[in-house]
Amino acid sequence: MVELEKLKQELKKVNAEYAGIRDVPVEKRAEFGREINAKKQEILARIAIVEQEALDAEVESIDVTAFTAPNEQVPDVYPQSYGSKHPLMTEIDRVAEIYQLMGFDVVESRQLDDEYHMFDSLNFAKEHPARDGYDTFRTEEGLIPPAHTSTMQHRVLKMYRNKLTEGKNIAVVVPGRVYRNEDVDATHEHTFYQCEGVYVSKTCTMGDMLGILREFFEKYYEQKLNIRTQPGYFPFTEPSLEFMIEKPKALGGKKGDFLEMLGCGMIHPNVLKMAGIDPREYHGFAWGGGMDRLVMLKYGLRDVRNFESGNLNFLREF
Repeated sequence: MVELEKLKQELKKVNAEYAGIRDVPVEKRAEFGREINAKKQEILARIAIVEQEALDAEVESIDVTAFTAPNEQVPDVYPQSYGSKHPLMTEIDRVAEIYQLMGFDVVESRQLDDEYHMFDSLNFAKEHPARDGYDTFRTEEGLIPPAHTSTMQHRVLKMYRNKLTEGKNIAVVVPGRVYRNEDVDATHEHTFYQCEGVYVSKTCTMGDMLGILREFFEKYYEQKLNIRTQPGYFPFTEPSLEFMIEKPKALGGKKGDFLEMLGCGMIHPNVLKMAGIDPREYHGFAWGGGMDRLVMLKYGLRDVRNFESGNLNFLREF
């Protein structure tokens, strides 16, 4: 760089002038030294500016997204202008919005939890197979990446139980990421999303629960739907149900075609007790279902692995 070389030559000349200080009278050497030093500092400052400008220009010329061979053309999929919100995040926001319009608070789930909240507080027996490492991931420290958003149920009940003494109801939904030791295929993932619902009051019934769930699915799929239930089993609800909806017409559904969407039931008295709520005075119901499948049905998607794959062609469809 021509300008930088000129400045360096000027700096050499100034440094050479210091040698002449021996010929300066003693009483004038201090002033002479200050003048030479001022010249030197000015040149050094100019050199710093020129070098910084050169560095900035070099950084701007580097395409940090171009992980390609030297002569290979960079694909047009890298620019940030093509970015968009992940479809799952968009749909989770929509789900939360529907429940909020129905009067529910929204609490985010956790990424790591412990044995107590994952199993003990939910009435799981000590020998329950879900506690086995073949089903549930665990860290070396004994922490558990939640296998279901129900891990938040105990916290939610304790967090909001004061509402009951104020004559109000507990109404909360908990969306969050969950982790299962699954064999991955088109319909199964080891990492996915769920949404938990918890409702407690003095008078609530299973009929109220079914009404809330029906209202949610009709709002989400934007059509009237028939519903159906069948018996199920979960340690933290009694009785427990599997909730099904009539397959939406938009997905080719015909009358009589039903899809299982989530598990639900009346909160087990032991779960209420552990949260400090008297089951003789208050009743509750809870439900939990996968968000990924909810979205797959809405858009007619066939492979759940697309959500976590980072496949830009898939994401661009949204």
